[in-house]
Amino acid sequence: MLVALDGTVLLVAQPGLRRDLGASAAQIQWTSTGYLVAVAALLVIAGRLGDRYGHTRLLFAGILGFGAASAGIALAPTIGWVIALRALQGVFGALLQPATLALLRLAYPPDRLGRPIALRTSAIAVAAGTGPVLGGVLVAHLGWRAVFWVNVPVTLLSGALVLLLWQPQPDRTIAQRFGLPGAALLAAVLAVLVHTLAAVPAHGWTSASTLCGLVAVVGLAAVLVAYERRAPYPIVPRAVMRSVPVAASMALLLVTGASLFGSLFAATFFLQDVLGFDAYTTGLHVLPLTALMVIGAPVAGTALRRYGPRSTALSGMTLIVLGIMGLSRLGPTSTWWATGAGFAVLGAGFTTVMVTATGTVVGEAPAGYAGAVGGLKQTAMNIGPTLGIALAANTSRTPASAFGPTLLMLAAVAVLGLLPARLLPSGHPMAPQDTTAPARMPTGGAGLGS
Repeated sequence: MLVALDGTVLLVAQPGLRRDLGASAAQIQWTSTGYLVAVAALLVIAGRLGDRYGHTRLLFAGILGFGAASAGIALAPTIGWVIALRALQGVFGALLQPATLALLRLAYPPDRLGRPIALRTSAIAVAAGTGPVLGGVLVAHLGWRAVFWVNVPVTLLSGALVLLLWQPQPDRTIAQRFGLPGAALLAAVLAVLVHTLAAVPAHGWTSASTLCGLVAVVGLAAVLVAYERRAPYPIVPRAVMRSVPVAASMALLLVTGASLFGSLFAATFFLQDVLGFDAYTTGLHVLPLTALMVIGAPVAGTALRRYGPRSTALSGMTLIVLGIMGLSRLGPTSTWWATGAGFAVLGAGFTTVMVTATGTVVGEAPAGYAGAVGGLKQTAMNIGPTLGIALAANTSRTPASAFGPTLLMLAAVAVLGLLPARLLPSGHPMAPQDTTAPARMPTGGAGLGS
């Protein structure tokens, strides 16, 4: 909730921050891009550190560091300090996110993960939905610095709870080691990819900077795969890469995040630029999406336990496709009910897929590697929205005429999610054979390319 809330309230605080510190538009953009790049680059590494040194330690360090960075931003005298501290905040955000999923994996057996993951999904939806409202109140009465001060008491309380509920450190094993070169290469690949995608709305897909960035990503990825295939201790454990349910869930989350956030990006511009709504009225039209995400998460958890991951994910992806196609038919004469229905169906589908894919990822994680899997899951959830916005922005140069085709293109992206959904287990999650000792990994064999 803390991370989701921080990301949404910042959007409201950016205009005041720009005026107060005399920042340029590019500098304001880097307050978001710097954070996003740091998070995406370090999530998998943070998960691996948690597997090796204890997820509670990583969670505690991440929470306190996140709060300290927030306090620093609230006191920042210049925009340069804000950008640097936002990147540092992203580092600590990367530490705490995989740890939350890994600790759920340790606390619940796979067949009981649906309910706590549904609660987690609902909490994130509430935070994301209320963030703009809370941010607006804080900025209007206390200024932009207040949106960062509010994180401090929350992190102190959360840190105290972590100490109260401290979990013992897992036994270290040789299998949990990982090489620094592989970690550095993976961080470089993800950082360049996210930075390139984040710049697409401003420069387009065919610009020199975008093409150079994509070429750099392909080159770095090739080097990473070649290194990991020979590495005795790969950064992405081979047991994780060989897990079909985990790989399918990652692809599902990537496609789902891209289709949802790309649709939201295009729809927001359509409602404001074409229909002439203000930000408040636009929020009311989008409110059914948040409501169905909150309400639908427990229902999705129940469906997951009753019908299994495959059927539940296929149903969720179908709802996402139908919701986006419904939104693509909106026009100047569309009623609030038609708009709300489209967003509601989209929200119900998204929360269904989120609960299912997250439950499958965490439940199917090889013993001792819950942090690595949690890091991969969070990475997919960071890259997916960035990709979706890049796709939507590039096809929405003329919103009035391109809105429908843009949404249909994103619906086609969502259809691709039906393929990995069919690879998920058809029955109920399997109980783990061993929840204490991580599996011993062979040092040979295929790596990332397997």
